[in-house]
Amino acid sequence: MKIVLFLMSFFVASLSINAQAAKVLTSVNEAGDVATYELDCSAKFQVLAKGLRYNITRHEFKGPELKNSYRLMLVMDGFYSKTLNKTMTISAVLSDGTIIEAKKIIEDDGFFDGACTLKIKDPQALLAANIDKVIVHADKDVVYNLSEQNKAVFKKNLSNVINAK
Repeated sequence: MKIVLFLMSFFVASLSINAQAAKVLTSVNEAGDVATYELDCSAKFQVLAKGLRYNITRHEFKGPELKNSYRLMLVMDGFYSKTLNKTMTISAVLSDGTIIEAKKIIEDDGFFDGACTLKIKDPQALLAANIDKVIVHADKDVVYNLSEQNKAVFKKNLSNVINAK
């Protein structure tokens, strides 16, 4: 009975993760030399943590190098900082201790628009590791901790963007 209950809960969890994975949209520029693959956020952004949403984009450049670039856009809901800075640092801390960091230039009026893009240099390494938390360094550090389910959905979405054709 315990085995059946365990298998049933595992099956429901895997269905839940697959149901939350977003569709990947494909577009090609007019010249036909750059293809873009990104998560479908037309209805809503994917959730990474409470108050933190994301989108993953891959640009594939045609030519002799066939180089890809990957970007993770983070959107913070209702984020506000009293400190008027010229820049703000956003860090994603991975389970292996690696830190992906980006500096966001703040608007002239000193306000942060709540969105930041992190460049992903090695998407396979990010796929192998987990993002444990995202830290916004403002007047005080704001830490977004990720749940296991959101980590699994993120990995599924990243894999879908990496493998999109």
